Amino acid sequence: MLRSVRVLALLLICSAVVACTAMTNSLVKRAVPVFPELPAPVEDLSAGQSGEIYYSTSTPFDLDVLLADSERLPTTGFGTLFLPSDTSNDPVPAMVVLHGSGGISKGREMEYGAMLADHGIAGFVVNYYLPRGVTDETDYMIRVLSVTEFDAITDAYAALRLLGTHPRIDASRVGVVGYSYGGMASRFAMDERIREALAPQHSGFAAHVDYYGPCFQNLVTRRTNGAPLLTLRGTEDASNDLEACAEREAELRELGVDVEAHVYQGAGHAWEVEVPRQLFPDSPYVAGCEVRYDENGHSSVNGQAIVNVPVETSRMDRILMRVSSGDAMKACVKQGYVIGGDPEVKRRSDATLIAFLRRAFAMDAPSTQP
Repeated sequence: MLRSVRVLALLLICSAVVACTAMTNSLVKRAVPVFPELPAPVEDLSAGQSGEIYYSTSTPFDLDVLLADSERLPTTGFGTLFLPSDTSNDPVPAMVVLHGSGGISKGREMEYGAMLADHGIAGFVVNYYLPRGVTDETDYMIRVLSVTEFDAITDAYAALRLLGTHPRIDASRVGVVGYSYGGMASRFAMDERIREALAPQHSGFAAHVDYYGPCFQNLVTRRTNGAPLLTLRGTEDASNDLEACAEREAELRELGVDVEAHVYQGAGHAWEVEVPRQLFPDSPYVAGCEVRYDENGHSSVNGQAIVNVPVETSRMDRILMRVSSGDAMKACVKQGYVIGGDPEVKRRSDATLIAFLRRAFAMDAPSTQP
């Protein structure tokens, strides 16, 4: 954790000092993970298929590329599929599960994939880091600089298309749930521009769940497919600006989205993980800034462009642009928030999640089959 903050400090300082720009770029280029060789991806799933699955996706990196040329960097995606043991309700609904910026955490993503299956909902846990070379040893700031929320969204939509080929899964009842960074991606996935770019032949996700996803980015969404959204946050989680989150949720309500928002008094961040609840004083987060995106997917903060370059700009150049954005964002980078397990909040939020999904997927509706 401390090493991550030191890297962050170096990037922010060097982004504002011309003399060390070359040093920063050199450090980042050496640190960015290399995509590994992976097994060939599958295009369709068989009736009995579960467990680890490699599938086709891409790495757009930024929103402007996703909207204009989403297949620019073809990539092999990776996920783990959990299926309900009971086949009497087939075809079943499914949820794509997106991890946070720290990666898959003990007590959370894999455990929730299994929990969903226990409740009659298939769970597909996407690891959007592994296919892009990120490991447990990769520095935290390098992770978030080299793999973006738009990469996670692209993997989620590719998973949506893939799950629709599974004989045991109802293609019209597939939702997406994300934690932290993945929660932000789940909420962003509501934007119809993104669906049209990544899954134009599909109606989109049937439900979205955002667990404590940061709210400082504003896609200025103007259209969704109307699917409902569940958000879950804590009052002691400084990484979630609750006022900004309420604004994002109000914007979606104005578009006709059914937003069910829960804020748990006294809850911190990542209350499901197997880490004792505590204040992590060095953990960085963003507050006090709003990153806005225009119709073409270009981002800016306080009128200063972050990404506004030709679509063909390389991924490495875009990573270096994220580094240099530290000059615009440095006043908004804070440190210290509460992270860790909270069994009571987990119990309550688990019940809320399952109740929301049963409604969204009409799992309690009378059967129409003879």
